[in-house]
Amino acid sequence: MRVMKTTLPPDLPDALSARPPALSSTSDTTRKRCFEPVVDASTRLLILGSLPGEKSLALQEYYGNRQNAFWRLMSTVLGVELVGLAYAARLQTLLEHGVGLWDVVAEAQRPGSLDSAIRHRDDNDLPGLLARHPAIRAIGFNGGTAAKLGLKVLGERAARYQIFTLPSSSPAYTLSYLEKSLQWQRLQQTV
Repeated sequence: MRVMKTTLPPDLPDALSARPPALSSTSDTTRKRCFEPVVDASTRLLILGSLPGEKSLALQEYYGNRQNAFWRLMSTVLGVELVGLAYAARLQTLLEHGVGLWDVVAEAQRPGSLDSAIRHRDDNDLPGLLARHPAIRAIGFNGGTAAKLGLKVLGERAARYQIFTLPSSSPAYTLSYLEKSLQWQRLQQTV
């Protein structure tokens, strides 16, 4: 088992610099852990994935797989080029636009990166996070697994939020980029 450490620039908010290392391994028995949430008091839209994939864990970055369309999709949503920015600047730009990130699954066993391989999961305290950040009014689920699990965790609380179930930005979800982009652009009404 390999523990990876991340060092973020000192000018980032505490919410970004305080994340503990996530675990990554190809072993079926190693539990993989999500990253800390990227949110602040002005977050209005929370985008929830399922659990970071292997490349993201290795890089210690949300959506670190360069084939994942997340940063391109969010560039379109925000009207700001994110792909060419350093990772810390991407996160800061999201926060400046009222967008936060987290995952539904806190940790789980998962060989590889496919959501279908998630086993023995523990979910994040989404209701607790939302209670601490009352400015959040909308939740975008990045993919069907995130939506299915996240709506279950939220239960009746989900009715308090504008919910967007979005096509996964993962390259494993083979919908064309254009079709994904059209769906993700619905988020523009929240930022």
